[in-house]
Amino acid sequence: MGTISNRISELGTENAFVVLNEVKQMQARGIEVLNFCIGQPDFCTPENICNAAKAAIDACKHGYTPSNGIPELRKAAAGMFSETRNVAVAPEDVVIACGGKPFIWYSIYALTDHGQGDEVIYPNPGFPIYQSMIKGLGAVPVPLYLRESNHLNFTVDDLRKAISPRTRMLILNSPHNPTGSVLSRSELEAIAEICIENDIWVYSDEVYSRISFDAPFESIASVPGMLERTVMVDCASKTYSMTGWRVGYMANRKLAPHITRLVTNSDSCAPYISQEAVVEAMTGDQTDIENMVARYKRRRDVFIDGFKEIPGIQCHKPGGAIYIWPNITEACKITGCRDSEEFRRRLLEEHHVACLADIHFGPRVPGEGQHVRFSCASAAVEIREGLERINAFIRKHM
Repeated sequence: MGTISNRISELGTENAFVVLNEVKQMQARGIEVLNFCIGQPDFCTPENICNAAKAAIDACKHGYTPSNGIPELRKAAAGMFSETRNVAVAPEDVVIACGGKPFIWYSIYALTDHGQGDEVIYPNPGFPIYQSMIKGLGAVPVPLYLRESNHLNFTVDDLRKAISPRTRMLILNSPHNPTGSVLSRSELEAIAEICIENDIWVYSDEVYSRISFDAPFESIASVPGMLERTVMVDCASKTYSMTGWRVGYMANRKLAPHITRLVTNSDSCAPYISQEAVVEAMTGDQTDIENMVARYKRRRDVFIDGFKEIPGIQCHKPGGAIYIWPNITEACKITGCRDSEEFRRRLLEEHHVACLADIHFGPRVPGEGQHVRFSCASAAVEIREGLERINAFIRKHM
């Protein structure tokens, strides 16, 4: 029997799907679980987008496309990036892929050399695939801690300390998963100054760009001097409730031909039918999208107001994305849970409420206590019921 490589053995995963499997097993046994563990929008894909896909099927658009995407979608994406980020993006700067996630490894592959000690700075807590892909591609992951004292962001001093002569790329995610934090214009300008000074690429994960509640979305690419060194990435999954359609898009003039070659070597191209649907999503009526964002904001507020009434929980109000990141340090003490993972496990087993623990998003930040993540991708009535169950779980131990 052949051996398995160390590289694949050490590759991480996305624990949201591990917990989701636990939820599915409980539901299969007839247990009613309130599921807040995964960022899966509960809205149907808007009808006009579905109709565009049906038209593509009827038009026999079933085959391969250019690896960088159909011209119509690259043009639409270039227009979207240009308008929403206040930058100049041309269709030839854009590449389409099977969702936003592949661009993480495409970019690390293109900008670091395997086993040479090249470093990539990434937010922690953060989307777990960042660290997984950095390690898997033979680079060195350098965590940039997000702290509650800084509104769940990092400081400029933190960034400066994380940089070394081996730093090749900084990953930014704003609005952020899992904390919902948002980088302000002044913060982006300070970050940009450091990146230019140290000649560092920025991977700007902007998949929640349309889900910004309290201030307009800002991209670091719009800061002077940053467009050429920023890999802007967005996708259809969260914005248009199209997670299973698997279409993402990136923009960077220098990297576009190289990433196109990586698409050719991996997926060949994104699904033709899905690409046609996303053209309609970008260029068609946006009313459904605006309504979805408004409902996400109301759900956020239900969570925040509800946590104020539950002992042992403190929570920053997220400025965007679809997640809540409460501090449960005192709640762990009240319930006798040794940490956030035991808290989330017992909450699921005893009160049938599913969430994720902070350790599912990287090593716990030193000195920051215990946290869990709840997704807002559930109706407000389910959120209120979930809050009642959480309250009951904690109060029964007081």
